Amino acid sequence: MPCDITLGRAEQCKNVIGGIRSVYFMNYLSNEVITIDSNDVIQNVANDTDASVYKYELKGASTFEQTVTSSRENGSSFVEQKLTLHLKKLSIADHKQLKILSYGRPRIFVEDNNGNIFLAGKEKGMELTTSTISTGASMSDMSGYKLEFLGTEFIAANFILNNDIDSIGLEFIVVGTVA
Repeated sequence: MPCDITLGRAEQCKNVIGGIRSVYFMNYLSNEVITIDSNDVIQNVANDTDASVYKYELKGASTFEQTVTSSRENGSSFVEQKLTLHLKKLSIADHKQLKILSYGRPRIFVEDNNGNIFLAGKEKGMELTTSTISTGASMSDMSGYKLEFLGTEFIAANFILNNDIDSIGLEFIVVGTVA
């Protein structure tokens, strides 16, 4: 892997916003082939089974943060990926999915409010480390779920080709079947 810088960066315009628009959960499968180009952009995800991807629409305080840690002494670098989701409203179906998410280690596509899409947990999956189920105390408090996922990867989450989730060869199941 080359270690020399190959590109500069100009001052950017103030035309971006924070936040996450949606996430897409994909069960971790060991038979997936993820094709990446020379810019570390995901071109395709293929496997020999029908891998479904489940979309969760979001609005509000959900965040995706990546922290790069490097050690000269150890000669190592890694990226900690942290995804925090706030899901409004409690339901029987969501309780069951929460249990399943806590047992697995899904790969998670994260779509931000600028239209960028990243794949978190590409190599090792993401672990649901903390979940809070809350009814709130007053009428203005949130009644719902707070989920925190952590992943440790070799590089930051890869962008998806053209930031087009439909272009990478997976079957998507959109949220909305459960009220």
